[in-house]
Amino acid sequence: MPAFGFEPAEAIAHLRAVDPGLASVIDAAGPFAMELKKARSVFAALAEAIVYQQLSNKAAATIFGRLCGNFPRGPAGLTAERLLELSDARIRAAGISRPKLKSLRDLARRTTAGEIPTLARARRMTDAEIIERLIAVHGIGRWSAEMFLMFRLGRPDVLPLDDYSLRKAYAVAFRKRTLPSQVVCADRHRAYELAKVCGGGWLGSAAQEAFEVIDGLGERDFETITAVVHAIVARTEARWA
Repeated sequence: MPAFGFEPAEAIAHLRAVDPGLASVIDAAGPFAMELKKARSVFAALAEAIVYQQLSNKAAATIFGRLCGNFPRGPAGLTAERLLELSDARIRAAGISRPKLKSLRDLARRTTAGEIPTLARARRMTDAEIIERLIAVHGIGRWSAEMFLMFRLGRPDVLPLDDYSLRKAYAVAFRKRTLPSQVVCADRHRAYELAKVCGGGWLGSAAQEAFEVIDGLGERDFETITAVVHAIVARTEARWA
């Protein structure tokens, strides 16, 4: 299992000591349970992400399994070169929509052209550099790139402002009648950062209420928010070290 670049237990203990407000959020989220998803390559991780877009996990897993069934060793055999050799008809037969077919083709072409970094190279790149490369692919937006950073590379300093559930949690936590804009969320986060209490009260005194709302938003969204909470924990540890 890939390792994080920080020690979760130490980070959480430190944050509890310096910020009782966020401690209640940690209590609501439960034990640190986030695990990095193993990635064979950047291409394979993004291809899977494209297939999973706007589908339930069960349906997406079935379709992805059919697609990988065209290659030796299944998912382990999924490469850009092999995907480019596969006909449109075979890809579509797996249940891939035409827009996703276009995205997969573009991803494969950019990978073979060297535009998409290898996993080893990506680990040496900054978040901004990776995002810039990935969003050039048709069908890969900033949110998908940020999910790659969080769940594949374990980057601690990622705040997915395009995520609806994050903004919903903010609204509940700070008792807002409407969803805050991305600018409002970013400004609030920067304020904590400058004060060296990153996330100190990010979900505020209404943390428990926020997580009750998050719990009803779906599996993916809850994973996202939980990851964000613990990412803030990691960053706080680094800032106060």
